[in-house]
Amino acid sequence: MAEALLNVIFDKLTDEAFNKFARSQEIDSKLNDLKITLTQIKALLNDASQKEIANESVRLWLNSLQHLAYDIDDVLDDVATEAIHRELTQESGSVISKVRKLMVPSFFTKFSLIQSLQDKLDSITTQLQQLEKQKSDLGLIVRDDKPKSSSSRRNETSLPDGSSVIGRQVEKEKLLNKLLGDDGSSKENFSIVPIVGMGGVGKTTLARHLYNDAQVKDNFEPKIWVCVSDDFDVFKISDIILQSMTKESKEYKDLNQLQTALTEKLKDKRFLLVLDDVWHEDDDDWEKLVLPFRSCAPGSRIIMTTRKEELLKKLRIGHLDSLKSLSHEDALSLFALHALGVENFNSHTTLKPHGEGIVKKCAGLPLALKAIGRLLGTRTNVEDWEDVLNSEIWNLENSDKIVPALRLSYHDLSADLKQLFAYCSLFPKDYLFDKEELVLLWMAEGFLSPSNATKSPERLGQEYFEILLSRSFFQHAPNDESLFIMHDLMNDLAMLVAEEFFLRFDNHMKIGTKDLAKYRHMSFSREKYVGYHKFEAFTGAKSMRTLLAVSIDVDQSWNSFFLSKKILVDLLPSLTLLRVLSLSRFHITEVPEFIGSLKHMRYLNLSRTRIKVLPENIGNLYNLQTLIVFGCKSLTKLPESFSKLKKLRHFDIRDTPRLEKLPLGIGELESLQTLTKIIIEGDDGFAINELKGLTNLNGEVSIEGLHKVQSAKHAREANLSLKKITGFKLQWVDVFDGSRMDTLEEEVLNELKPNSDTLKTLSVVSYGGTQISNWVGDRSFHELVNVSILLEILIKINLII
Repeated sequence: MAEALLNVIFDKLTDEAFNKFARSQEIDSKLNDLKITLTQIKALLNDASQKEIANESVRLWLNSLQHLAYDIDDVLDDVATEAIHRELTQESGSVISKVRKLMVPSFFTKFSLIQSLQDKLDSITTQLQQLEKQKSDLGLIVRDDKPKSSSSRRNETSLPDGSSVIGRQVEKEKLLNKLLGDDGSSKENFSIVPIVGMGGVGKTTLARHLYNDAQVKDNFEPKIWVCVSDDFDVFKISDIILQSMTKESKEYKDLNQLQTALTEKLKDKRFLLVLDDVWHEDDDDWEKLVLPFRSCAPGSRIIMTTRKEELLKKLRIGHLDSLKSLSHEDALSLFALHALGVENFNSHTTLKPHGEGIVKKCAGLPLALKAIGRLLGTRTNVEDWEDVLNSEIWNLENSDKIVPALRLSYHDLSADLKQLFAYCSLFPKDYLFDKEELVLLWMAEGFLSPSNATKSPERLGQEYFEILLSRSFFQHAPNDESLFIMHDLMNDLAMLVAEEFFLRFDNHMKIGTKDLAKYRHMSFSREKYVGYHKFEAFTGAKSMRTLLAVSIDVDQSWNSFFLSKKILVDLLPSLTLLRVLSLSRFHITEVPEFIGSLKHMRYLNLSRTRIKVLPENIGNLYNLQTLIVFGCKSLTKLPESFSKLKKLRHFDIRDTPRLEKLPLGIGELESLQTLTKIIIEGDDGFAINELKGLTNLNGEVSIEGLHKVQSAKHAREANLSLKKITGFKLQWVDVFDGSRMDTLEEEVLNELKPNSDTLKTLSVVSYGGTQISNWVGDRSFHELVNVSILLEILIKINLII
């Protein structure tokens, strides 16, 4: 991972604008000394990455290098941010203002800046030189081996149907019979169908195939999937089941009220429920959970996957068939399928002996076989297979054969991908990953620095995610193909490689200020009440870049979480290097003023809080890339300084009903890609033709106040057909405005034609024209799947009625 950080640093050191400012501040010679030492160290990294597997001293050396790399990146970010600040300050204000702001304090500011930066750079360069001198003692040499590429080596193709259950046909048929047959032994209308076995043996995969089987689909309604894991919360599980059935978010005061509603919904229904990865053994909790199930129709089933036979015995489930490891023949077929794209070695006989050796080391566990198979991809070079077979990693963990296989797959990743995977250690088991959200976090952390200037960080992040998915580090969520999940053992691996850089702060974790000082990225579980005492020690975590509030709860909009004000007032101001801050869903009514001083901030998520305004000094966050205030229903005002956020790329203001005005200059933010809500105003406000400057606009876009558009020409100038909009909502608001002209509205709608290659959903609200534009419903919109049109006349009729 140190190599990935060094790549980012070298990108900054070679940036022309950065070097121009460095020369103006007389620190260019210091940076050049730093670059020379870094170049010498980088030449050793290929060798170090090979030797760290078995050499603890080399591993510690790499950790020290990575800490220094973080420090270097922070210093360089200070320089780059100061450059932006001075440029923006010089551009704004009158001549008198410039004199007051720049000329008077400039000598002192320049002197203190130069002195501070020089001191930091001298200290860092000295430490780097000491690390470089240790190469002889550690036996590190310069290797000419070609480094691993960040791009995939394989052309992923769809695997044949049923491939993921190779060797499981007998088990699947037996379980299907239990699901669909008559269980005369059960005294209830429902019965449990257990799938028990060790981690990585394929329990969830088998359950998924049963869940999606055509016969099962025809015999059960509804079907619900719940990931349980360590936290067996009866209220939460019941809530997930009910929400899956109703597709509604509703708050229930207590478990009794919730289960009464669930009982009614399940009444006379033949349901199938999957409880995946159950660990809890409390009989009373189980009895509480199944209480509403007794109203269901006979023949209902609960598939339960678990590693614990003791749990099933407590539930008085009789004969248990544990899911065993695959036979050698089936394991070889599964491995060949993922490594070579075929189920045997008939056309790769020279690789078969090595393949058989690798399969034996994987101990018949499907997760290990898939991971190592996809590692080898389309490599048909015997030497590559020999390297995997003879790797020292197989001997590192003798107690659990799954860990070496996954560690070997991780070790084969490029430095960039290793860093992205380790970052996922911040998220708890069974966390549902949204790919776009994760990519924005990776980007904010500086992990997506494309050497190819023609490729955006977002595009690069998408490609990296797909590689990790193809290599089995991620899987599609069982009940939602648009989301992703990590296998528990992959999550364990992420925690293992995260070491002293990433911390998932557990509610019961005790950790001192001294230990916290080394961590750079931290997440914590969102709870009903988050008190200051838990986080008091974090005031010493001066190097912290990331503070994420996370949970695996159902994303209920009515859920409220409370954060101690002392965390906002006493803790956060001390974390001056923060780049990522997420306080989503906490009961926060105002944004503290200090937020504007966090000059390194790239990602700020205040979604579903109760804030009313964003402070004016938000405009000082020159590096801000992502700002999320989605679901802030009390938000009424955005800062006038918004136009200073030149690097803003994503601004999510969906579901902010009280926000009626966009700040001036937002149309000049050329980097902006996401602007989910656009509010058209009168003469002095935001005009629709200001969208012409947002050439990168894409995704979901809602335009409100279209009755205020003054001419069709302005609508045409927005150039919406050139933007990659996927979801488009057009809203004429004031239905009783007598000044509205249906002819103008028709012309405006004609000119608002979006990109036909990307549009998926279209909604037109309160449209006052008498004719619908020809482009609506045109065959060229081949991606369009949903169209909704609500005419003004219909709204008036409904209001009158």
